[in-house]
Amino acid sequence: MLKKILIANRGEIALRVIRTCKEMGIETVAVYSTADRESLHVRFADEAVCIGPPSSLESYLSIPKIMAAVEITNADAIHPGYGFLAENADFAEVCAEYGTKFIGPTPEMIRSMGDKITAKETMIKAEVPVVPGSEGLIESVEHGLQLAEGIGYPVILKATAGGGGKGMRVVYDPDQFEEAWNLAKKEAAASFSNDGIYVEKFIEEPRHIEFQVIGDQHGNVAHLSERDCSIQRRHQKLVEESPSPFMTPELRQAMGDAAIRAAKAINYEGVGTVEFLVDKHRNFYFMEMNTRIQVEHPVTEEVIDHDLIKEQIKVAAGLPISGENFEPQLHAMECRINAEDPFNNFRPSPGLITSFHSAKGHGVRVDTHVYAGYSVPPYYDSMIAKLICKAQTREECITKMQRALDEFIIEGIKTTIPFHQQLMRNEAFRKGNFDTSFMQSFKLEKD
Repeated sequence: MLKKILIANRGEIALRVIRTCKEMGIETVAVYSTADRESLHVRFADEAVCIGPPSSLESYLSIPKIMAAVEITNADAIHPGYGFLAENADFAEVCAEYGTKFIGPTPEMIRSMGDKITAKETMIKAEVPVVPGSEGLIESVEHGLQLAEGIGYPVILKATAGGGGKGMRVVYDPDQFEEAWNLAKKEAAASFSNDGIYVEKFIEEPRHIEFQVIGDQHGNVAHLSERDCSIQRRHQKLVEESPSPFMTPELRQAMGDAAIRAAKAINYEGVGTVEFLVDKHRNFYFMEMNTRIQVEHPVTEEVIDHDLIKEQIKVAAGLPISGENFEPQLHAMECRINAEDPFNNFRPSPGLITSFHSAKGHGVRVDTHVYAGYSVPPYYDSMIAKLICKAQTREECITKMQRALDEFIIEGIKTTIPFHQQLMRNEAFRKGNFDTSFMQSFKLEKD
């Protein structure tokens, strides 16, 4: 078993990893920027190393500084969390060169899924359904128009190195194509230093449903069922739940089998997520594979009663998984609590938290690194907490979430709690009638 793990991340995920390590008898090392000196992950780790100023480029994204912290503390493994360097193949490669175990897949696995075109080709070979689209990058506007005509409008242009909705444009007719193409290439180049664009069929009324998978170093792969992540704004997830209210036993079987084929196609090691778009007829298509733990992993933990961070560490240590697929026995839901003003176009709201009262009670879990007196820095992602509820049924889960949101008090900054309170009361959401476009028509009412 690993003896000392450095967590190359910050905030709630760093604290989440530290807690599991302590329960496993593993020492922990926190790294932090000067802006995070007062964060709880720094306080609760066995050791802590400052790695630079607030800028991510000079701290959490600095591979030399993180590896220096490894050397100083004699850590034998690195947990990357999510975001930052979690899906950076070069970082995983440096870890291997230093003899430090990267808790996650190999550099080759990360690269194979990191490029959208390569990932799609891999999935086609594995007989995983993919969205109809170009076999490679679009070479010109004329080439793109020809491809779009064959696929059929509407189509969506996507950056091959993309993520988070960057470098994406929907095109409904040929007259819009050239302008959308130019905008997508420009945004892709600015965001990823790679302006490669490909085209796919745009799936109307889609659900975003992902399958949690886990693979070990012995070739075993299993899935841990699905999460519905369709409630999102600008391609950023807001609420996740399991099971999906759109799921049927037959669809779960088919999607679960496809997720396992996807993971086996690259001999996947570790915890990962295979993400699909599902149309209104329950046809599903591979979208991407995330080769890391995800923000919403507690949803799966609550419905299968497994610690996924612990499973990650065990796989990294060479232990085999059980090989069993899981089906959710309960219903769980997660609301992301962000330091944002939902009444002002979700504008970031950093600053001092003057009062903090966490929701509690049976079936209620809060993952957070903040507290009363903590100052939310303006330099990083705005998520400050995750509120997770579980119950016997979806209806009970929503009712419990309503109660928990009502007693979750954060003062001094604006948060997305009011948004979530109104969402839980929304009739269409309560009935499970939503897709990824739900937020475009959702009207937030000022109390």
